Amino acid sequence: MELGIHVPIFDIDGGTAAIAGELAGVGVAAEAAGATWLSFMDHFFQIEPTGLPAEANMLEGYTALGFLAAHTSTIELGLLVTGVTYRHPGLLAKTVTTLDVLSGGRAALGIGAAWFEREHLGLGVPYPPISERFERLEEALRICAQMWDPENNGPFEGTHYQLAETLCAPQPLHRPTVLIGGSGERKTLRLVAQYGDACNLFGSSPAEVEHKLDVLRRHCDDVGRDYETIRKTILANNPRPTPETRDEFIRAMADYAKLGIHSAIVSPTTDEPAAWIDGMAPAVTRLAELG
Repeated sequence: MELGIHVPIFDIDGGTAAIAGELAGVGVAAEAAGATWLSFMDHFFQIEPTGLPAEANMLEGYTALGFLAAHTSTIELGLLVTGVTYRHPGLLAKTVTTLDVLSGGRAALGIGAAWFEREHLGLGVPYPPISERFERLEEALRICAQMWDPENNGPFEGTHYQLAETLCAPQPLHRPTVLIGGSGERKTLRLVAQYGDACNLFGSSPAEVEHKLDVLRRHCDDVGRDYETIRKTILANNPRPTPETRDEFIRAMADYAKLGIHSAIVSPTTDEPAAWIDGMAPAVTRLAELG
């Protein structure tokens, strides 16, 4: 099992002027620890699950990833997860392509149906009903696949999006991993089976994750997809691990490793995330021993 790092908080010791330096340190610390994934949220207001108010600091995700691309050299970079409502899919594919080229082929497209109504309404972003958001998500996945196919610069005609061309030059150095976030059994996991390279589930309990993986396996059977080709990841936040509870965290992850979970993604929730990552670094070797 691998370790991923997901940074949701930008209220940094030293204030706003210290954010850039701390995030550069996060990149250094994550790679030094041996983590294989580094992500931010795709939000514009802070979200309640962090325990902070909406008014707390939040950075735009892809700009922040571009900054991290210049301060890292090996780790995969993505958002967990891009809200489909925030960017036109053609422009999103171009944004992720740019990140991939400038990072040397390390971009991932984490994507989901979006959910935070307050920031949509607050910033004037249309917030359609959930059924339409999932329709848009499926079209966005198809558009990105077409944009990243150099032999298919043709039109795209969907219900919600129409593109006269899907020209994307340069192409990504490596086709970005498509990670679909969420645990919805009827729609989200079907999209994973049909379009995803990876899934991201909430690490609520081994029993719940096992159930979700069984659902995913059935969707794979339905669409003729090899279940084993999908990378399974969890947000390991129940309970949220800390350097002080590192041993307990590793013991808990053993049950997920038995289910075939490839990566446990953890979140520093302090104002010194680089030091927090340093404290979690010994977990990398021990997680690898779980299989």
